[in-house]
Amino acid sequence: MSLRKAIKALLDALILSERIKPAQDAKRRIFRKYRLREGLEKFATAVFYGVLRRMGIYDEKIKELTGSKNVYLLDETLRNALRLTFELLKYRTLSSKQRKLVRSVLAGEIRKRSHPYASMFFWDSWDTIKTMELVPRNKTEELVYKYFVSSLYIKKLSELIDDVEAYLQEVNKVPPIPLRVNTLKSSRKEIRKILQERNLRFTESPYLPHFKVYDAIDLETFQPFKEGKVFVQEEAAAMASLFLGPQPGQTIVDMAAAPGGKTVHLAELMENRGKIYAVDVDEERMERLKEIVRRAGVTIVEPVVMDGRDAPRELGEAFADGVLLDAPCTSSGTIQRNPELRWRIMEEDIRAFASLQRELLEASWKLLKPGGRLLYATCSIFREENEDNIEWFLKNHKEAKLLPIDGPYDEGLIPGTQRAWPHRHHTIGFFYALLEKEGGF
Repeated sequence: MSLRKAIKALLDALILSERIKPAQDAKRRIFRKYRLREGLEKFATAVFYGVLRRMGIYDEKIKELTGSKNVYLLDETLRNALRLTFELLKYRTLSSKQRKLVRSVLAGEIRKRSHPYASMFFWDSWDTIKTMELVPRNKTEELVYKYFVSSLYIKKLSELIDDVEAYLQEVNKVPPIPLRVNTLKSSRKEIRKILQERNLRFTESPYLPHFKVYDAIDLETFQPFKEGKVFVQEEAAAMASLFLGPQPGQTIVDMAAAPGGKTVHLAELMENRGKIYAVDVDEERMERLKEIVRRAGVTIVEPVVMDGRDAPRELGEAFADGVLLDAPCTSSGTIQRNPELRWRIMEEDIRAFASLQRELLEASWKLLKPGGRLLYATCSIFREENEDNIEWFLKNHKEAKLLPIDGPYDEGLIPGTQRAWPHRHHTIGFFYALLEKEGGF
């Protein structure tokens, strides 16, 4: 009965992970609903992330199996049941009895949620999947199979760096828990002492009050987190606020602000003095922002639920001292933490995000007063979302000046910009460019 429950939970979690981001939120919601016991939840968690890491490989085999050119044309229950079957048959050790149970449970779920013919197809496909070989056919596929990342990702990465395998090795490691200290409530010294008292392994950032913790922490019971003394935020993400350099008393706009990690960091750097407009179109994520702001003890934030492209019309023009635009993007620099992105990013996604980013850049620029500064950042590694956008913007705005960032990471493909690389800086991939409007800051 326990395995039956785990299989149903896995199927539900995989289906939900296609609808919401990040995938771990889907897993958390579903596993909480099913109340899996500890040992079973550990097994199910390993299987869930195994499917996400190898999803692209499985999808190619599913296309071969079904004759479909696109797995997303298949029924969602059948699609995810097939993915789960590949993972369980190829990478997990199950007894004959357990395999029979899994086959029966998945076929039953497909029959209930989809169509009897889909269930029959799944039943007949089970034995075929057992005999299918998962082997690469060329050099690119060797990397795909070895590091579980799409051929498109490898192609785009190869255009940017020579040490591709070092990068791929890094993003396949288990990432640490990144904790940034809220300096309004705590200090580096206090959090260091707490981590030491718990005998947790950690390293400290030399650039800001930030810790990488290499042991498991239950954040729901970790008192500094509950009290808003620390927040989970990658070092590279936190550096964006530092590069903007907001000052106490200034007016700052945080575009695409939710869920609020950078918003509260900006407030900390401003010593909770001044004004921050936190703009985001996602109402649910903005509720999380409000909770984070409250927990942080921040009082200078005004949440504004709207499309950032409408900000100049709704908030006004030429009033902000600074704008932080951590733009919506493919998140291609975060695949270590978001394994489903290894396979889901398509060429059309890159183009669509680049277009949106340019619209948000234009809107952000209108908010700035003369002498104001705009920090443009993404957690993407793709040039189209980064340097290409900055080159386009500078070409169209002669009053814009690119200010060199004296940062700890690598210079970007445009002198003066910065890039954080997972394999070189042990954080997520990030891009930064700092622009100043003609005048004085």
